[in-house]
Amino acid sequence: MERFGSKGIIEVEGKRYTIFRLKKLEEKGIANISRLPFSIRVLAENLLRNMDASTITEENVREIVNWKRRYDELKEIAYYPSRVILQDFTGVPCVVDLAAMRDAMAELGGDPMKINPLVPVDLIIDHSVQVDHYGTSDSITKNMEMEYKRNVERYTLLKWAQKSFKNMRVFPPGSGIIHQVNLEHISKAVMTEEKEGEVTAFPDTVIGTDSHTTMINGLGVLGWGVGGIEAEAVMLGQPYYMTIPEVIGVRLSGVQSEGTTATDLALTITEFLRKHKVVGKFVEFFGKGVKSMSLADRAMLANMAPEYGATTGFFPVDEETIAYLRLTGRGDAASLAEAYSKEQGLFYYGTEEPEYSEVLEFDISKVVPSVAGPSRPQDRLPLNELKKSFMGFITSSRADKSSPPSNNEAWHNEGGGCKAPTAKKEAVINIDSHEIKLSDGAVAIAAITSCTSTSNPSVMIGAGLLAKKAVEKGLSVSPHVKTSLAPGSGVVEEYLQKSGLLSYLENLGFYTVGFGCTTCIGNSGSLHPEIEKAVKEKGLILTSVLSGNRNFEARIHQSVKANYLASPALVVALALAGRVDIDLTKEPLGMDKNNKPIYLKDIWPSRDEINETMNSLLTASMFTQKYASALDGDKHWQSLPAPSGSAFKWDEDSTYIKKPPFFIGFSPKPEMQGEIKNARALLVLGDSVTTDHISPAGSIPKEYPAGRYLSEHGVTPKDFNTYGSRRGNHEVMMRGTFANVRIKNKLAAKEGGYTLKLPEQEERFVFDASMSYLGEGVPLIVLAGNEYGTGSSRDWAAKGTHLFGIKAVIAGSYERIHRSNLVGMGVLPLTFRQGASWQDLGLTGKEKFSINGIVDITPGKVLKVEAVKEDGAIVNFEVTARLDTGVEVEYFKHGGILPFVLRKLSKM
Repeated sequence: MERFGSKGIIEVEGKRYTIFRLKKLEEKGIANISRLPFSIRVLAENLLRNMDASTITEENVREIVNWKRRYDELKEIAYYPSRVILQDFTGVPCVVDLAAMRDAMAELGGDPMKINPLVPVDLIIDHSVQVDHYGTSDSITKNMEMEYKRNVERYTLLKWAQKSFKNMRVFPPGSGIIHQVNLEHISKAVMTEEKEGEVTAFPDTVIGTDSHTTMINGLGVLGWGVGGIEAEAVMLGQPYYMTIPEVIGVRLSGVQSEGTTATDLALTITEFLRKHKVVGKFVEFFGKGVKSMSLADRAMLANMAPEYGATTGFFPVDEETIAYLRLTGRGDAASLAEAYSKEQGLFYYGTEEPEYSEVLEFDISKVVPSVAGPSRPQDRLPLNELKKSFMGFITSSRADKSSPPSNNEAWHNEGGGCKAPTAKKEAVINIDSHEIKLSDGAVAIAAITSCTSTSNPSVMIGAGLLAKKAVEKGLSVSPHVKTSLAPGSGVVEEYLQKSGLLSYLENLGFYTVGFGCTTCIGNSGSLHPEIEKAVKEKGLILTSVLSGNRNFEARIHQSVKANYLASPALVVALALAGRVDIDLTKEPLGMDKNNKPIYLKDIWPSRDEINETMNSLLTASMFTQKYASALDGDKHWQSLPAPSGSAFKWDEDSTYIKKPPFFIGFSPKPEMQGEIKNARALLVLGDSVTTDHISPAGSIPKEYPAGRYLSEHGVTPKDFNTYGSRRGNHEVMMRGTFANVRIKNKLAAKEGGYTLKLPEQEERFVFDASMSYLGEGVPLIVLAGNEYGTGSSRDWAAKGTHLFGIKAVIAGSYERIHRSNLVGMGVLPLTFRQGASWQDLGLTGKEKFSINGIVDITPGKVLKVEAVKEDGAIVNFEVTARLDTGVEVEYFKHGGILPFVLRKLSKM
């Protein structure tokens, strides 16, 4: 394949590399590469290098190199990411699926070893450690012991996978958080591959089964989160099919003001871009402001791309990228990345202004200290408005007993729009012989956690310096606050230790509890029994503050209703205050040893203090030494059994790992998808339903179907673990689908995982009702509002939907990953036409629904829906099929991506 004569050679430090020159297309008059956004240039190189005249044609390459700011109709391309990253919550079900596919391949008479990753795969175990123990120096040891005790079956599966699959590495527990490990260690910015003695260099690109895979965009690496189903297809050599994206350019100007942090910037950018509706689009940052940002600051903005809705938040490679690679011990990679990026026109000098679909202006200097909450990352609050906002929240919460709506604007105004604020509720509790008066707004959890912030030395050192000043002034944290520190890598703990700041954080209770996601994903552990009792008996509205990226309802802890994202330093400050109904810009945090009031400004570190400390600490050897043995694991990991063989030996008695039902009775030919007739609505939902609502990751209530299942199989509630850890068992995960204790189904009279079984009009758990419908042969649908499926790249949100017999979801709009996951499981995503909604159409969910036009479905086809009401009245309306490409139509016709891939591989 000639590839437009683009094949060439560059030499870097005495080594020769084959490259596919983008400039050659410019020389031949095929395209003006310099006008393209940098992210599109990366896609262009990918298609050019992988051009094969069938999957990627010359026409496809011409299309992408002549990218348009907007397209009248969607244009599909086949994209080959260089590698895949997984975390264990999503990685375990991926491995389970691949193991089941091997079994199915053998049953079809094919070679099971065809089911094997063809691209490098890294699985980082970071989602399982929980904050069972905290506030002591041995917390991390105890938590890791508990982690292994709970997860030995899952980890044994992963050791089998590491041994049985080629191209797969597993980073054991304690290695760090997936995206921080990817940023600090795995990625090289430019990858190489040797075939028949020829070494080819090309841009590092990655997809991951975690929505915050976008963090690597801060390193100039194109990457984003996908569902596990799509990731499995890419692992098996399939391209990732996508439509050519719009690219929103964000011109950054100015520099950060004194007293603000990178977290404040990230939260403000999230609010700004969410309002500009960038869902499903690439975002690319450029301008003078970029040059004022450290790479860690860029990575924070990139990390939050799922929160502002974009596919990417991309920063091109520049001198800061190269310096960061050297700082983190990747000097050889830095030299190649610099030479390659400059040769290919992928290096950003700061003066380029590519063409964008739209350009937005953002002045960094106008950012102010901020938090976000109480239940969405985009709901930013200036710090001086936190108190007023929270008081509005409790007023709204108690005015609406079913709990307030997801959209927080109502309580951001005076008293949530109510005439008089609700009086705060109080309770007196006793913790460790301390009598404590708790009231609404008390901080129950204060967590320095998440790759978003712990990857950034400036905000971590800022928190350490604030803690030092607080301790020196005699301030302390009340026993009712559950404090924790969960760094994203061992490097963080080392530089905090080396600086002497770790001891001050520990003095305030912020001991290291683990090197994993912990509270950010809901693994916050239990609260003190006295606090739980006060919540249940007095109805207190308690709060959490965390330096994470998500704060959805019931995500952090089921007993904590209001959750706020904040910088690590503000997490410490609010822990000291012990409450959020405080204006930290005016009210004191506490009193010093002389009973003098201490204000936030008295202990807030200056930027010079932070930089001076930071610059004296970080060295390349610190990174190389910490990561040198990352794959070895500790004594617990090394002592685990490592099963061998191409087929996994399923244990029928396991409550963690079960052979999934997706390939039972698998046919070499797909069944034709028919029309949907007389379907019932299983749920009727509002706006901003998250994948946490659909498939929670946290604790399992004993009275819910999953809890009942585990109890029936001899598991005691203390050993339930979490939904996330049970994702290798479809029996648990089905029962956990739509089982969030805060989900609000309009068909049910109460909050939680309930629905109305029709026509009996009986209120049941969603799982129980769905099984009844399945037994009766009644197809199901879901009605929903805008932003359906926002949040995590949680494939079980689609898998559970599929196993319930839900044939279609009709929503106002979808978040990108969940829509793709639904397609990947053979569930039809539909949208109301002309901005309509189920409310506008007068639907209640008690109708019978028939959807016509599916048999000969095409991308974006308009389908007709007939809804027959209980009194026989008929509502007719149209919906748009969100099968966006021809390949998605094929996936749907095959019942999903994995059946499509299995049928394809079985014929090879």
